[in-house]
Amino acid sequence: MEFSFDVDALLPERITVLDQHLRPPARRPGTTTPARVDLQQQIMTIVDELGKASAKAQHLPAPITSASRMQSNRHVMYVLKDTSARPAGKGAIIGFLKVGYKKLFVLDDREAHNEVEPLCILDFYIHESLQRHGHGRELFHYMLQKERVEPHQLAIDRPSQKLLKFLNKHYNLETTVPQVNNFVIFEGFFAHQHPPARKLPPKRAEGDIKPYSSSDREFLKVAVEPPWPLNRAPRRATPQAHPPPRSSSLGSSPERGPLRPFVPEQDLLRSLRLCPPHPTARLLLATDPGGSPAQRRRTSSLPRSEESRY
Repeated sequence: MEFSFDVDALLPERITVLDQHLRPPARRPGTTTPARVDLQQQIMTIVDELGKASAKAQHLPAPITSASRMQSNRHVMYVLKDTSARPAGKGAIIGFLKVGYKKLFVLDDREAHNEVEPLCILDFYIHESLQRHGHGRELFHYMLQKERVEPHQLAIDRPSQKLLKFLNKHYNLETTVPQVNNFVIFEGFFAHQHPPARKLPPKRAEGDIKPYSSSDREFLKVAVEPPWPLNRAPRRATPQAHPPPRSSSLGSSPERGPLRPFVPEQDLLRSLRLCPPHPTARLLLATDPGGSPAQRRRTSSLPRSEESRY
């Protein structure tokens, strides 16, 4: 992949490692040094163009590698430069490999959930005209040595069929562990994890889940009580030391006391007859325009003709 600027001068090494800062590497002695802003802009252009070429080769709707994504994530990008071909004396780019550590929840061979943070292969691209020339293996092997990991310790994000064949051919990675996410791991992934995978507690079976808590609910044990006010407790002669706070909201129902046994109907009627009249009733009788009760009795004893006069 060719560019309008001098790639050979911008990337002095055959494989250049770029982090989220996208800073230009150290210059070789004896070379001209253009403005540093221009160098970083040129590196961002290389990253963007490589991401577009990789997305096109994998038939993706949008690039998954770009300069803005590199700056917002702690990913590492290995860029392979062509040192033999020098079109117009400016050099060319063969391909790149992007990796990064991610926290994942993966299943092992027993279908148990494990929380791991492995090194993940996020994007891998070699120019179509230079494939099957050993460049991909050279780039991948350099990354393994630099990151100090083994091939079976990697997790691959949505690998293409070409990448799966590449891993099977050069690293004998064939048997995969099925996952529910988009990452692919191979047999032996959990054997050499550093730090070891942290297993999550297994999920309880549906039959063990109870609709309520383990302690019995009190309201389920309460017997059916009689309607109010038959369940009122007798008033205490002495006030409580710490009376419960009363609600200030309107329309609040009265407080209920402990349950009392049912009262027979005859005893209830007898207690209602013996109950003294309410002070409000006495006040109504006193202010009744019909007069006192004695006056009403005398009025009721008069003949019907005399009653009509009043």
